[in-house]
Amino acid sequence: AAFVASAGERLLVVDVRNPDASVEPGDQKSLAVAGLPSAGFRPQAQHLIYNRGSKTMPLPEVPKDTPIITHCGGGGRGQKAKDYLMANGFSNVLNGGGPKETDCWKEFGDK
Repeated sequence: AAFVASAGERLLVVDVRNPDASVEPGDQKSLAVAGLPSAGFRPQAQHLIYNRGSKTMPLPEVPKDTPIITHCGGGGRGQKAKDYLMANGFSNVLNGGGPKETDCWKEFGDK
């Protein structure tokens, strides 16, 4: 809650889930509960898929000190994405888990 409050409008939520069920079948449950960011829905969020195979993801085009919360469906890929972003120079990154982490999700899920 404190991270989200201090970030304010600068907060970027990075959703790393993959809607392709043939690649990440487990994401289907969380997608049913919480949709991917789109125009007008979750305005502070970007959808940047973390690829387990290549262990990479697109980098957000924001300053490296931007407050970022990563998440997937449950937290595993969110942590990998956090580590990847930090290894690429982003300095203010938190793993928010995912929709099943209800205490965290209520703080940033609508951002």
